[in-house]
Amino acid sequence: MDKFSFTGSSEIESIENLYEKYKSNSDSVDIQWQKFFEGFEFAQKNFPISSKSGEIFDKEFKVINLIEGYRKRGHLFTKTNPVRTRRKYSPTLAIENYSLETSDLKSVFQAGKYIGIGPATLQEIIDHLETTYCQSIGAEYMFIRNPEIVNWMQNKMEPVKNIPTFTADERKHIYSHLKQAVGFESFIHKKFIGQKRFSLEGAESLIPALNAVIEKGAELGIEEFIIGMSHRGRLNVLANILEKPAEDIFAEFLGEDFDDEIALGDVKYHLGYGNTITTDNGKKVRLNLAPNPSHLETVGPIVQGISKAKIWDKYNHDYDKLAPIIIHGDAAIASQGVVYETIQMSQLKGYRTGGTIHLVINNQVGFTTNYLDGRSSTYCTDIGKVIKAPIFHVNGDDVEALIYTIQLAMEYRYTFHTDVFIDILSYRKFGHNEGDEPRFTQPLLYKEISKHANPRDIYGNFLVKESIYIKEDLKKLDEKFNESLEEKLKIAKKSEKLHIKQFLVEDWQKFHHAEPKEFDESPKTGVSIKILKEIAQKLNNPSKNLKFFKKVEKLLDDRNKMIENDKLDWAMAELLAYGTLVNEGHPVRLSGQDSERGTFSHRHSALTIEDTDQKYIPLKNISKEQAPFHVFNSPLSEYGVLGFEYGYAMAVPNGLTIWEAQFGDFNNVAQVIIDQYISSAEEKWGLMNGITLLLPHGYEGQGPEHSSARMERFLSLCANNNMQIVNATTPANFFHVLRRQVHRDFTVPLVIFTPKSLLRHPKCISSLEDLSSWQFKEVIDDDNVITEEVRRVVFSTGKIYYDLLAKKEEYEAKDIALIRIEQLHPWPEKQIQKIIDKYPNTRRWIWIQEEPENMGAWRYVKEKFENINIQVVARLASGSPAVGLNKLHVLGQNEIIGKVFRKCTCELKNKYCGLQCETGSVREEIKKQHTYL
Repeated sequence: MDKFSFTGSSEIESIENLYEKYKSNSDSVDIQWQKFFEGFEFAQKNFPISSKSGEIFDKEFKVINLIEGYRKRGHLFTKTNPVRTRRKYSPTLAIENYSLETSDLKSVFQAGKYIGIGPATLQEIIDHLETTYCQSIGAEYMFIRNPEIVNWMQNKMEPVKNIPTFTADERKHIYSHLKQAVGFESFIHKKFIGQKRFSLEGAESLIPALNAVIEKGAELGIEEFIIGMSHRGRLNVLANILEKPAEDIFAEFLGEDFDDEIALGDVKYHLGYGNTITTDNGKKVRLNLAPNPSHLETVGPIVQGISKAKIWDKYNHDYDKLAPIIIHGDAAIASQGVVYETIQMSQLKGYRTGGTIHLVINNQVGFTTNYLDGRSSTYCTDIGKVIKAPIFHVNGDDVEALIYTIQLAMEYRYTFHTDVFIDILSYRKFGHNEGDEPRFTQPLLYKEISKHANPRDIYGNFLVKESIYIKEDLKKLDEKFNESLEEKLKIAKKSEKLHIKQFLVEDWQKFHHAEPKEFDESPKTGVSIKILKEIAQKLNNPSKNLKFFKKVEKLLDDRNKMIENDKLDWAMAELLAYGTLVNEGHPVRLSGQDSERGTFSHRHSALTIEDTDQKYIPLKNISKEQAPFHVFNSPLSEYGVLGFEYGYAMAVPNGLTIWEAQFGDFNNVAQVIIDQYISSAEEKWGLMNGITLLLPHGYEGQGPEHSSARMERFLSLCANNNMQIVNATTPANFFHVLRRQVHRDFTVPLVIFTPKSLLRHPKCISSLEDLSSWQFKEVIDDDNVITEEVRRVVFSTGKIYYDLLAKKEEYEAKDIALIRIEQLHPWPEKQIQKIIDKYPNTRRWIWIQEEPENMGAWRYVKEKFENINIQVVARLASGSPAVGLNKLHVLGQNEIIGKVFRKCTCELKNKYCGLQCETGSVREEIKKQHTYL
């Protein structure tokens, strides 16, 4: 439609052609034209083409152009800002800009049918459009490419002119929520002077709006809402929406300690909470507010992951049973990249949640930064246009307009199952926090704010004017609420310790926080060979009716031979781990860039059927009773996707949820999730989570960005058994550690540094017996030594073991023990002490690693080896993890391997000693150390 400008009679033939297209094929034109074509047919019959009729047509199309102008640009001319004068935009919607004249105002136009009011004067059309599009509600939706949605929006808004209608009782109900919102903030401000609370003052209409969306959602069948928000207004939402006892919140202002030994706690405006409330219509609705750090938008993907898991696992894929709500700040939604990442996932099969209600508390300032300096876009919500989501801008002082809009948004979500955005234009009464002085940077704005009445008083005056209340009534209501808060404060003052209520507690009742002793030994995770073979048969032998690419068929043949020959590679063991878990009733979800095939073309968990784009996933076809298996190629995102998977794992505690990095090096793009959630959430918020990370790691000459998953960073975050850090070297150990993750009645995040070259290494194989009889081995001893002759014990982790093994076999060295540390944290102290005790004749203890000395595990492990004098063999300390040239890599690798097996250059030459011997004369102390050779 945009290509028709309707500016003169020369367009008549084009419109007629458009109409003919419509008559022959209705899909060839926009659905919004249908309303007008009825009038167009009438005009064709009654006004044969002539100069006079051409002038009439010309005017009609100019009016249509004006209507389109209001629909497309009316939001630019609204009365939505409570404390600022709106920016000026041009051209305006003045009729002169549409080649219409004042004399046309009283003329009747058929174009009135286009907005549902029938033939009407131009003045009546303009009045209707002004009321609909230019008052307290601005609507952006004409950029949406789905004609059905555009038509739905117009049919909802234009007939009622976006004017909300509420009964007297409904208005009293609205006032009740405003009373609670404003009264709660005022009470805390007086009782806890100077304490940070990040108040909602200036945007208190959020509370009746949230109440309205919950009520409307429950009416439409929603049974649960997952809510995410940052600190602004969080305490108010907790008290007045989730019904967290006010005395508990007050106690958090007064408290000095927690009653839970696990939790170190967090500031009160970061804590999560869950509660089942009863709506006004008697419906039970579960509300869960996810904990969130100060990283404002981090909770967004977490909420989406929780929602997805519950929709699939709890509500049997019914998107009408649960809805996510995310509350943003204007500065954050416009600038934080994770918002874009999360929104891009919203319509993807593996990540969609049936539509999210996005509410923006638009303070028009970010900390001290003016909104004009905070973004390039016109609106903070322009990000919503990426997914063609409708966007509303609402005056935060007009609580009825906001409730009307949020109810409309809930209906939209129910109808189309996509996201919708509501930009609540409001203000922040104080600075960034209550101790901050905003007049340093925003003197004009805060001069206006200081004179501005709060939403409760504005609405109260309106209700008095409407004869619904008298002022004395309102005063009594406010005083009564304040008295109730005084009583709850008295209760809070009696509290000795604070209690952190576990988030999603109903999902975690069968689990407990881990005790240190529970990490001493892994549980039995073996699976009988009979079952392994049965599952392998399902994995490797899809229906003969399915045709695959020849290389895929060869891959399946090779895997069958692995089972026959009892030599399983990494991928086969991994797939068997997943297959046995789903067979036992544990759901498995794997997500990451290229995870279906695997970055290194090893996994092939999804097989593309030849000459189609259809996929066959063997792990979905293990048995009729199996648990779900899901594997998804994620969008090219780390931060958003890892956040999503963390949230998903939080809601499916009995399942294995995995995020895989394309290369481990890229995990640092998701560092916020690792730091604020994976490593610390249990101590801060009492959260348990079994998220598993697969991070390809290993030095193979692929350069600085394809070698290191930054093991040292994870290890620096390790304390109190908060994470499991694993660097397995056998397919069997990988099999067992994956299974171990769901075979304990506690769960802790698991980080696995996975191999690259080992995926096809001839030595990196396991037997079915290894998968059947073993459990995960935290430490693997060397079984190819003469114990009493061992003089050198070399500890390592990961792939470098195989480089050492090759050299050891070359030298036939029975007096060097190669010990593999498969789990770095929790540190397997007892197993390692057994190793140390086993080799009493050892003269030299070595830690060897591929990484530079300032990276890898060295700085972590050297503090663990307290009872021995251990030396390090590693690359020189460096700011970059690896060299860029393969030849330099090979030289460096040979050097560090050679240091373990270095031939002596002294009089004891031709023996490997690993000591930095001096050429020529040999010092006496070195001679003594050589005596074992």
